[in-house]
Amino acid sequence: MKFVALMSSGIDSPVATYLLSKIAQEIIIVHSNNTPFSEDIEVEKFLKIVKHLKEKSPCKIELYILPNGNSLSNYKKNCENRYTCVFCKRMMVRYADKIAKKEKADAIIMGDSLGQVASQTLKNLRVVEQVTSLPILRPLIGLDKEDIIKIAKNIGTYDFSTSPSISCRAVPKKPSTQARLEQILVEESKLDVEKLVNQAIKNADLIEL
Repeated sequence: MKFVALMSSGIDSPVATYLLSKIAQEIIIVHSNNTPFSEDIEVEKFLKIVKHLKEKSPCKIELYILPNGNSLSNYKKNCENRYTCVFCKRMMVRYADKIAKKEKADAIIMGDSLGQVASQTLKNLRVVEQVTSLPILRPLIGLDKEDIIKIAKNIGTYDFSTSPSISCRAVPKKPSTQARLEQILVEESKLDVEKLVNQAIKNADLIEL
């Protein structure tokens, strides 16, 4: 099986990727670079995690890094900011969907754990997954933070994930926890979403590990 894994430099998604690497022949990691809403140190931290996972994982690993900052900038200038995190997740799934179809992958991996943060309520997860017809695999969905931290420490990604960095500046002060699909579609109708997705994919870098 071949999977596309949406992965950040945080604690959860590297753990999710590692867990499913045990049953995959290949995992294509997709990372969204949120510059100018994040710093270069975030990508550096992420690359350290990926290189560590490559050593720990039994399957083949490839890596795409693509720019997400333009999509976020367009959204924040034109749309309701409280839905920014939901929009961001929907865009990341769209990127993963395009790459998965290009690479003939079978499913998308995400590091969601139900209810941990604003974008991971059941309603928001449902809104996010509407943008793909591929299965979304969430191996952490029923784990609490302590469970995930324990695994991260065991596989050696925890120290990388918790090293100093600056939080994403696109996150609104009061993110929506109960977004409705019709609300998100109204906001996205203010943008040329397909153009933003294609631009990000066109400017993606396939990184040699």
